[in-house]
Amino acid sequence: MARMTDGAALRGTQTVASGDALGRVLAAAVVSDIALPPFDNAAVDGVALATGGVPVSAAQAWEIGARIGAGEPAPQDDASAWEIMTGAPLPARADTVVPVERIDALPASASGVSRIRVQGEVVPGANIRRRGEDVKPGQCVLPVGHLLDAGALMLVAGLGIDRLEVARRPRVAVLATGREIVAAGAPLPPDGIHDATSPWLALAVAASGAEAVRTTRVGDDVAAFQAALDAALADGADLVLSTGAVSKGCYDFVPGALEARGADLLFHGVAIRPGKPVLAARLREGPVFVGLPGNPLSTAVGFRFLVEPLLRAWLGLPPETPRWLPLADDCRTRAGLHAAFHGTLHCDDQGRLRAHVAQAQASFRLFPFSRASAWITLPAEAGDVAAGTSVQVHGLSHLQPPGWTPA
Repeated sequence: MARMTDGAALRGTQTVASGDALGRVLAAAVVSDIALPPFDNAAVDGVALATGGVPVSAAQAWEIGARIGAGEPAPQDDASAWEIMTGAPLPARADTVVPVERIDALPASASGVSRIRVQGEVVPGANIRRRGEDVKPGQCVLPVGHLLDAGALMLVAGLGIDRLEVARRPRVAVLATGREIVAAGAPLPPDGIHDATSPWLALAVAASGAEAVRTTRVGDDVAAFQAALDAALADGADLVLSTGAVSKGCYDFVPGALEARGADLLFHGVAIRPGKPVLAARLREGPVFVGLPGNPLSTAVGFRFLVEPLLRAWLGLPPETPRWLPLADDCRTRAGLHAAFHGTLHCDDQGRLRAHVAQAQASFRLFPFSRASAWITLPAEAGDVAAGTSVQVHGLSHLQPPGWTPA
């Protein structure tokens, strides 16, 4: 992996409308120019009182000076009580707001002024949102590298910010090899299989914060492969991924095709299971090429643990922070190979979280993988691993934490 990620860094930035920034990575910190709330205001509908810190008697009657709604200026009068709505600005003299549920209406005064009485204790400062209580002017609210979700964008909107500087999405092209693969919806010949891998890969690319610029099926035709690779480069791809044809069989043409166009091979074969035949190269034109094995789970492992660290670096993010959990059951791995298992995380009725390796791990099996919520990895020297051993767990994507469910 280090051969791919050494020297990898942010590929560039762009400014986007905040409404289009969901799922993007911040390239510049967000610093507030304003206070939030921008002024002292009422947290509830009720009556604002100017008590002056003096205890309020339950028998005391208050005359209402004015009614203040949200978006209206606070009155500059000498009253001591104001009917006020949630979000409305407080008069300068007001020091508490009593909820409407604790207000008793009294008969109007002789001059027709509305009067009220308060039920229970009045606590100075209650039900008031103070200026800057949430965010202060000059405060950094979102750091560089923050993944923008709906909550972050709510904050940004509340601060009146409509443009954000984000990391440019790496551009990724996918080339699917194999004469046997057929697109979903197309008639399936007796010797064919539907292409599950390249559609998944295009979605995984998007989930990892990159942009899938094209997906092309090239069969086992070297000329079609080279033409598709040229088209991907013309589209400005930073990374080209292929599926299949990278092992040592007679139809595994990708290594030779890369050599013919002068690519610099970084590695071919990694001690990982599944996905051992994966290769990586630097194309003469500059972009990176990664050839992933064709079996679906081999593709998924290679993408998650070899490609995503590169995409992460290109997004300006630091390496992932390891997460560890106890293994729920005994697990056996092949010595000498790093093992990547899909599985689930379950929390028992005592609040203990455990990592469960799915029983069916064959690289062609789609159904068990569709139920997975996490990856569980074991180092090459692990061998047999006993239940209770601390193992590393990963989200299905580097931008997605591992999910868990009640047992």
